[in-house]
Amino acid sequence: MKFKDYYNILGIERSAGEDDIKKAYRKLARKYHPDVSKDPKGEEKFKDVSEAYQTLKDPEKRAAYDRLGSHQPGQDFQPSPDWGRDFGGKFTDGQTSFDDVDLSDLFAHFGGGRAGKGRTAHARMPIPGEDFEVTAQINLEDAYRGTQVALNLSVPEYDEHGRMRRAERTFQARIPKGATDGQRLRLRGQGGKGHNGGHDGDLYLNIKLHPHALYRVDGHDLYIDLPLAPWEAALGATVEVPTLAGAVHLKVAPGTNTGQRLRLAKRGLPKPGGGDGDLFAIVQIVVPHELSERERALFKELAEGSTFHPRKHFPKESQHAI
Repeated sequence: MKFKDYYNILGIERSAGEDDIKKAYRKLARKYHPDVSKDPKGEEKFKDVSEAYQTLKDPEKRAAYDRLGSHQPGQDFQPSPDWGRDFGGKFTDGQTSFDDVDLSDLFAHFGGGRAGKGRTAHARMPIPGEDFEVTAQINLEDAYRGTQVALNLSVPEYDEHGRMRRAERTFQARIPKGATDGQRLRLRGQGGKGHNGGHDGDLYLNIKLHPHALYRVDGHDLYIDLPLAPWEAALGATVEVPTLAGAVHLKVAPGTNTGQRLRLAKRGLPKPGGGDGDLFAIVQIVVPHELSERERALFKELAEGSTFHPRKHFPKESQHAI
């Protein structure tokens, strides 16, 4: 089944009200009517506009269409099993397969058609509530410990007459510890209210982590830059590293180089199934911006006494490049 974006066809937002839908339809219907339009594709566009309007003007059809989700226009898709369970039998004579079913035919038979139950019977059909989706931005520390957030949403609701209206709602959502950037959490039954015995929709939270001053996040693993003084890298040292659970001591081996990745096991974010991610300290060797006389003398002595040549491979590599 190929998806059609009825909202895009009418040039309206998904939150558009009844008046906006009607106004958009009338404008486009006049523009693309075959009797007046000179657009070579005017008749095709007129059919699309009419199809979109017939679905979106009906609150029940619109609720069913919204539950299909968003896809790219022309993209092949299949209604979810939940959608098929809630609506499929009402559209296709109890059939659960949507193979070879066109989206326009699917909604054209809503409230009758192949189902043959008529408008009155359809009016009593259980209508599940709409699913809501929102982005929840949290700090890394909250992701580590788990948190509760208050979300204010403007959501569509249907009154007792089936008319849609916008309503402000506040959701209290618990985000479990270990939530990661890009994760999608489902809060069952926290979406729009169902009608005629239909179940309530779900609320989906898309987790977005605020950037952190110290850590970078990759799944449940964390990365931190670890500055080392040249003598710490050369001689080895034990340094203090901050973690989300508090500072720990990390042993740095002698001869550690810039870019080396030092692993602190189980110091990352908690995992839902148990265990923890890791924290990786990325070594960066830094030098003082300003040197005291004593430091300058020591570095000079080191330079004069050392046989270390960090660029001795340059001549050999240059010959290979010719």
